[in-house]
Amino acid sequence: MKHHTLFYVKKETLLAVAGTVWLLAGFNVARLGIIAYRMLPSATAVQMLLSLAVFCAFGTMFYKMAGKHSRRIMNDQRVENAIWNFFDFKSYCIMAVMMGGGIWLRSSGLAPIVLIAVLYTGIGCALAVAGAAFWIIFIKIKRQPSCGKPSCAQAEEGH
Repeated sequence: MKHHTLFYVKKETLLAVAGTVWLLAGFNVARLGIIAYRMLPSATAVQMLLSLAVFCAFGTMFYKMAGKHSRRIMNDQRVENAIWNFFDFKSYCIMAVMMGGGIWLRSSGLAPIVLIAVLYTGIGCALAVAGAAFWIIFIKIKRQPSCGKPSCAQAEEGH
């Protein structure tokens, strides 16, 4: 089946696309958390520690997802892939639920601003770190002289 080359990129480039999307999403979510923190009369050490705990919990999950998606992308037999294939279907569903839940949480008024501050700052920073992990894997693979072969996938196993 012939595909339109405008929407297809080399699989190594797909890692950079994933990294960019995750970084942008992370920065935006963290930005919303920081805005929420600035709306508070004062930010306490407990709130900051809770943001750190959220970061650690989500960071672990997102980091594992970045590794899983990097391996899936690099082990794909196709040299080029559709630009939206940096996620699989399940991950797009998870993303839609998280985004929808976050939008609902903020717009419903049911969550206090302190909860938005703590959650969004931690989750956003975790997303950004996972985005950086995709970029690190991309850079490692691009530096390999044998890039473009399935053995390139081995570069990311060390991250």
